[in-house]
Amino acid sequence: MDLAHALKVALETGKVRIGLEETREAAQAKKARLLIVARTCPDATLTKERHVGKVPIYHYDGTAVDLGQACGRPYPISAMAILDPGSSAILTLET
Repeated sequence: MDLAHALKVALETGKVRIGLEETREAAQAKKARLLIVARTCPDATLTKERHVGKVPIYHYDGTAVDLGQACGRPYPISAMAILDPGSSAILTLET
């Protein structure tokens, strides 16, 4: 699967929360189905754990700048929560 394409499709057709605080809130409220965390995320819990509650975490093997670029955004993204994948196959990522 092309991760950059899956991210862009999820952002266009699904429901995604971008940013560390938004990601934490979605995970705690149990609304997220998948968390994607960049290697340089400042939250040690998210970078070391495999799950937050029952929500799986995918560890993106790149910096926050790389993740932002993969999403087609001009800013760094350290963490994001997938609430609804839309037409994307992003939930099939190995965590």
